[in-house]
Amino acid sequence: MYKYPEHLKNELAALPSRPGVYIFHGTSKTMPLYIGKSVNIRSRVMSHFRNKNEAKLLHLTTHIEYIEMAGELGALLIEAQLIKAQKPLFNKRLRHAKQLCSLSLKHSGVEVVYAGDRGFWHEDQLFGLFPNKSSALDALRAVADQQRLCYGVLGLERLVQGRSCFRYALKRCAGACCGKESLEEHQLRLMQAMESMRVQCWPYDGKVAVEESSETLTQYHIINNWFYLGTVGSLQEAKSINTTADCFDRDGYKILCKPLLSGKFNIIALE
Repeated sequence: MYKYPEHLKNELAALPSRPGVYIFHGTSKTMPLYIGKSVNIRSRVMSHFRNKNEAKLLHLTTHIEYIEMAGELGALLIEAQLIKAQKPLFNKRLRHAKQLCSLSLKHSGVEVVYAGDRGFWHEDQLFGLFPNKSSALDALRAVADQQRLCYGVLGLERLVQGRSCFRYALKRCAGACCGKESLEEHQLRLMQAMESMRVQCWPYDGKVAVEESSETLTQYHIINNWFYLGTVGSLQEAKSINTTADCFDRDGYKILCKPLLSGKFNIIALE
């Protein structure tokens, strides 16, 4: 039977009804139990209290910490950073993708490329971000199936010279393998189908500060090459941050891409 966590009543009372990140701590000093974010910290934590499926989490929790942020963007960034750094017991997402890769479209075909080998933030003609090569090829097959593209031309299967592929006989290929469709038209259709998956290049010359404000707080999120470097309270502090991005961060990219390109935030160049 679910029992309301009476031992956390005082913790709940201290939480603000403002944006930020909350952290459920147990007895471990190094590994938190759970990290979450919300535009209303108190309301979100209360929803945990009402959920009987989270009884184990609440039973193990001894303290609830919070970090107030100026808005949702900062909360998303801090949450992602903390989850990756502290690996809380009850969080199942935002882990490092050790083989992060993308599909590179060139005139010569399609190639799976890896973030560890290439600077994805400035690489043109990249499509999709995938945790491994298998996921990338599955996505390419899905596009090929939808658009009747040729597996052989895409490098997904071997072609025998002078013969059409097996999928052409099944009318699942438009015939780029046997001259029924030009390779140029095939490539154009591939590009059009993949456009929604395009990885955007970093649109600034270097490090920027993204200003986010609430009624009580103004913060500057420092970003470079889609990588979150930290949050500070003034532009003077922002200019003193010298941390560099050591890799391409898929979660950071997904959090930042639309907000930064939307024009809704004041973005200040720092370099």
